[in-house]
Amino acid sequence: MVESNSEGGYPSRVPKFHFAETLDKQEEQLRTNPMLQRFADSRCQLSDDRHRPLYHFVSPESTLNDPNGLCYWQGRWHLFYQGYPPEDTRVHWGHAISDDLIHWRDLPYAIYPYPEERCYSGTALVEEDRVIAMYHGVGVGNMVALSSDPLLLNWQKVGDRAVIPIPDTSEPPAAYSVFDPCIWKKGDFYYALSGGYLPHGPDKKMIRANFLFRSSDLAAWDYLHPFVEKDHYTVVGDDGACPYFWPIGDKHILLMYSHMTGGQYLLGDYDTQRDKFVVTDGGLFNFGASNPSGVHAPSATPDGNGGVIVIFNMNQGMPTRVWNQIMSLPRRLSLDEDQRLLQEPAGDIESLRGGHQRLSDLELPANQEVVLEDIRGAALELDIEIEAGAAPLVELNVLRSPGREEFTRIAFYKHRGNRYRQNLSNTDAMNASSMAMAKLPLRQESLITIDTSYSSTLPDALSRAPETAPVYLADDEPLHLRVFIDRSIVEVFVNGRQCVAVRVYPGRVDSDLVSLRAQGQAAMLKRLDAWQMESIWD
Repeated sequence: MVESNSEGGYPSRVPKFHFAETLDKQEEQLRTNPMLQRFADSRCQLSDDRHRPLYHFVSPESTLNDPNGLCYWQGRWHLFYQGYPPEDTRVHWGHAISDDLIHWRDLPYAIYPYPEERCYSGTALVEEDRVIAMYHGVGVGNMVALSSDPLLLNWQKVGDRAVIPIPDTSEPPAAYSVFDPCIWKKGDFYYALSGGYLPHGPDKKMIRANFLFRSSDLAAWDYLHPFVEKDHYTVVGDDGACPYFWPIGDKHILLMYSHMTGGQYLLGDYDTQRDKFVVTDGGLFNFGASNPSGVHAPSATPDGNGGVIVIFNMNQGMPTRVWNQIMSLPRRLSLDEDQRLLQEPAGDIESLRGGHQRLSDLELPANQEVVLEDIRGAALELDIEIEAGAAPLVELNVLRSPGREEFTRIAFYKHRGNRYRQNLSNTDAMNASSMAMAKLPLRQESLITIDTSYSSTLPDALSRAPETAPVYLADDEPLHLRVFIDRSIVEVFVNGRQCVAVRVYPGRVDSDLVSLRAQGQAAMLKRLDAWQMESIWD
């Protein structure tokens, strides 16, 4: 049944449906739902775009922006995202579900704008009998909506206005700003962060800020204080948009997006007595501006085993027909024994593997590019182990044309990154003399780079400055790369510790080769497994 959606100041023109409360009846209604038929037709029409990915999530129609409210409810993963329906291009929450975090199934739009102008970013909190979505309603403030049905198809907003309204600008400045929120529960209270910034940097420049609120009923919220302490990792000009605050191992992690520097995280300890987050470490998810072609905002949720599942939207680097942004592969974040972040692909990515080829024990002569003539494709997974030896640089070229007019270069610079001394406990640091500190062994990072300077010969494809990230490998540790190529995206996971990702737009149909090269001295390809990857869509 189509539900009227014509009341209020900002009515949506998108058809809205009310669904039954049992799974069997919901599935029956979805089989004949006109919105889902529209989505299927749109996916079919857009499938001939050679840059549209096969196994990364992309909106069924028009474009998308931030992922929102990633959560696990009654045996299924739910991904929400900022969708732009063609009949009303203001942001609605799009919706998809998955059994394995890889194969996604479209569902109708979930949350519609009213009374807010647009439904911006937010998170989801799963309780025993319901799911709570908290998000920013443009023009009014932060909103809360509830759902408890099997597929989270029916949503009811709490109250008829924002639960945390935007402060009145006609009065003295408020101690906080109201923007993208996240939500969690501790004891009998709900807590919410509101992302933003404050003029507390040098010469009153803006710096990241996240403001903490508390509520007992989701409807009335009290402001407490700024939440983060001892943050030495974000920089002047950052803001704290799209926050997600979750436990990870013995720590907590705050993921967020800065409109200046992109996706990033803070690690630390949650002081539950003072309701403060005390930062002990931090880092980036993209290593340059997020536009063009870079990692954008996260959406994250605990995996139930001490880790966190996160997915990002990826910005476009070239205009495309109707659609542009896509989602990254989901990643599982966890901590190693030194409390440093680990990253690896999440979900049943192996279920997409098709035709398989293997190479082993192939010498890479110094300064000679080795083209792997039998390994080619625009939708591949490569699992590679290399012993770099004394070679200071080993590079992998993908989406390479036979004449090398186009290629995307993935380069590993062994022990060419920053040097740092091993971590000390707080007590050791207080007791250590400067002489003792100087005797601590140095660890030197390596670097992983994706260079898109020659990825495309198309006139409107924008190159991205090389994406270069640190990664630590021990002296005798082989380089292990998992590389995912999907038409217009390349994601590289390095030894389970780092990930770099970019969008690319090869213009030639023959840009599908793979090559390797060692600089200066020889290296050894111990193993390369390649799979042709299948589509996640029927």
